[in-house]
Amino acid sequence: MNRRAPAAGFTLIEVLLATVLLASGLALGFATLRAATATAERGEAMAQRTERMRSVEGFLRKRLAAAQAISFAQNEETGGALRFIGEPDRIRFVADLPSYLGRGGPHLHDIAVYGQGDDATLAVSFDMVMAGETVEEDQPRPPEPLVEGLTGLRIRYRGLDEEGLTDWLDSWDIYEQLPLQVSIEIESDRGGAWPPLVVALPQAEATPQMGLGRSRLGPGARGPGRGIAPPPGRDGGRGRNRLRDFPGRR
Repeated sequence: MNRRAPAAGFTLIEVLLATVLLASGLALGFATLRAATATAERGEAMAQRTERMRSVEGFLRKRLAAAQAISFAQNEETGGALRFIGEPDRIRFVADLPSYLGRGGPHLHDIAVYGQGDDATLAVSFDMVMAGETVEEDQPRPPEPLVEGLTGLRIRYRGLDEEGLTDWLDSWDIYEQLPLQVSIEIESDRGGAWPPLVVALPQAEATPQMGLGRSRLGPGARGPGRGIAPPPGRDGGRGRNRLRDFPGRR
C-alpha cells in the first residue's frame, strides 16, 4: 500500500509571521526615509536663513560704509543741511546707488520698519538726490524688503564729543554730520536673534564732529544709557512716520 508524501508549503502561522516581519521592515524603512528627509529640509532651511542673514548684513554694511556727507534736504527749523538722521528703527543717509539697483549716483537710503505686528518688515527705499535736495519721482518703486517677519530691531549710534568717543546713543540728532559707528541688532520670527552688526562710517571723519564745539548732547549726557530724543517735527521736512506701510498695505 502506497503512502502519499506530505504536501510541501508554509503553515498559516509562518505566513502571518512573515507578513508581520515584512510590514515592520517597511515601516522602519519609511520612518528612516521620513526622518532623513526632514533633517535635509531643516538643514536646507537653516542654510537659506544663514545665507539670507549674510546677504542682508553684507548689504547694510556696504551701504552704511559708503554713506557720504551729502545733504538730502534742509532743516526747516535751523536752515542747516540734513546729512544723516538716525532713529531707533529708521536710518536716512546718502550713498551712491549700485548700478545693479538702478541708475547709480547719490541716492537717499531710507531704511525703516514697514507694517506692524506679524507683518513688520525691515525694508529700504531709494530716492535720487540732486543739488542737496531729494527728488520725488512720479512713480517711485516700492521699498525693497530686507527682513520679513521682523520681531525686534534696535539701532544705535556713536560719535565724538569733548571727552572723546561717546557711548551708544539711541538716536542721532546731529543731522549735519555722520556718526562714527552704527550698531544694528535684528530679531526675526524665523532666524531669532541675528549676530550684532557694527559698521564704521569712514566718511564721518570728513564732517565736523561734536568735539569741535558743535556738541548738542546737553548736560549729563555722559551717563549710562543716555540717548538723544529727536525733537518733534524734525523729520527731514518730509512729514513721514517712522512706522509706515507698504503701498496699499493697511
